Amino acid sequence: MSKILRINCRTKEYAFEDAGPYVGLGGRALTSRVINKEVPATCHPLSAENKLVIATGLMGGSTAANSGRVSVGTKSPLTGGIKESNSGGLFAHKMPKMGLKAIILEDKPEEGAPFSTLFITEDKVEFRDASDITGLDTYPGHDKLLAQYGDKLCAAMIGPAGETLRKTATIQFTDPYKRPARSAGRGGTGAVLGSKKIKAIVLDPEVNVKVEAADGAAFKDARSTWVSILKGHPVTSQGLPGFGTSVLVNIINEAGAMPTKNFRYGQCEHAAEISGEKIADIIKERGGKTTEGCHTGCIIQCSQQYNDADGNYVTSGFEYETVWALGANSMIKDIDDIALMDRICDEKGMDTIEIGNTVAVAMDGGIIPWGDGKAAIELLKKVGTNDPLGMIIGNGVDFAGGAFGVDRLPTVKGQSMPAYDPRAVKGVGVTYATTAMGADHTAGYGVTANVLGVGGSVDGHKKEGNVELSKNLQVATAAIDSMGFCLFVAFAVLDSDNGVQTMADLVQSWTGNAFSVDDLVALGAGAMKDEQEFNERAGFSKVDDQLPRFFETDPLPPHNVTWDYSVEELQGAKV
Repeated sequence: MSKILRINCRTKEYAFEDAGPYVGLGGRALTSRVINKEVPATCHPLSAENKLVIATGLMGGSTAANSGRVSVGTKSPLTGGIKESNSGGLFAHKMPKMGLKAIILEDKPEEGAPFSTLFITEDKVEFRDASDITGLDTYPGHDKLLAQYGDKLCAAMIGPAGETLRKTATIQFTDPYKRPARSAGRGGTGAVLGSKKIKAIVLDPEVNVKVEAADGAAFKDARSTWVSILKGHPVTSQGLPGFGTSVLVNIINEAGAMPTKNFRYGQCEHAAEISGEKIADIIKERGGKTTEGCHTGCIIQCSQQYNDADGNYVTSGFEYETVWALGANSMIKDIDDIALMDRICDEKGMDTIEIGNTVAVAMDGGIIPWGDGKAAIELLKKVGTNDPLGMIIGNGVDFAGGAFGVDRLPTVKGQSMPAYDPRAVKGVGVTYATTAMGADHTAGYGVTANVLGVGGSVDGHKKEGNVELSKNLQVATAAIDSMGFCLFVAFAVLDSDNGVQTMADLVQSWTGNAFSVDDLVALGAGAMKDEQEFNERAGFSKVDDQLPRFFETDPLPPHNVTWDYSVEELQGAKV
């Protein structure tokens, strides 16, 4: 039976525990339950009272397609509320092979304590000296870990942003190609790990116990059906593998929903130059890879390997949200500049969405010129250093806005908005406003019905139907996160008559526990309830479930739509 590993980062004591009250939970449902039950909601996120939880989904360790996502939960330094940040990489498959359901980091060392690397094996935890990688960017730090632990390395680590406790800090996970290129990106999880003086977590490369399905025959049948569902949908079998997530650039731009110049416009004149089609052409010309998976067992393969003009690797996981944030929203046209900034964010350990929005705020404040990619690159390089400008940028949009005297701040609960303007895609706007996570498209991706016509069609310019759409998607997403599936499976599931039932069949046959469609829905709703309860105790109220006022007062070209929901109307999206 999978255990929960508790580690005290001050005393260096640890214990392998039975799941106890957390039986039947996984991924986001598990992280949010632990944080809600064990962390004082009013504590400072960087204090000893906060905890950091790394958990596999219910399908963790399985051979079901696209089931290799890992959840990181904590009280967010960025929002002051609860946070679950989701990542690919190797952790979600490795932990179950070590008999681990979750790792909970507690307490923190005394001031001035050095950073450690946690080395975790089946029955032991070692706090190892991390002085050789302290202060290093993630890529060179990861290379040192590879040299020490070998090619089977499975690590989670922070960069200089996490070490210096910046609110944009990520946790970077080893990907299948031996790079620290997968991020638990949003909410400042890396700062919490940094506060506990943990530079890296390494799972014992020598442990590789095969995990078997409880009902092998039923699991094999469900897995086969699952693959046919994913391979039978044009988004998951053609669009995403062909052009990566940046296939959305031209689509969202054409819909008039691409935030441009710090959310002033809904279309960007240079969208074609930063589109998925353009990126794919460049990748092919330079000998990169247009398709690769972010975790073991991925059959969608929407990640990429982007090379420079000389054919040298620059970055992978070059996502639409990154391209938008550092491209259209910052008016930067050079895709090579955007790719380099993506790499810098991975090396420093920073959320590209928050950083991209912060670059736009810096441009709005006159710190650097609009569209100046080279200046933006130099700005990002300052994060993790003692440069005051780097300290400001590394703390995100609201902090930078206060420092630079900018009032146009596209944030909810302290977290900046992703690549869909809520005035033109109201389904995702409702999610931005009401999710406990702060503005987060992945919490309930209303773009599906508002723009793509997946799972039905709801007009994104009108209020009707979008509160219900967002609520249903928020519950479904929380369930997907809790099972450990990649969120992109939702495209196929929403258009499939048996998609939800097949997910339930996979969980039941894998775990051996009865699991129905109703249980799947309850799993997602339960996670949301935990998150809402925590935020209420942290001081959030329905007044916080709203967008900044400029979305109400400033019509968005080209459709000249505005945000027009009342606080009371939005409460319908809560569970």
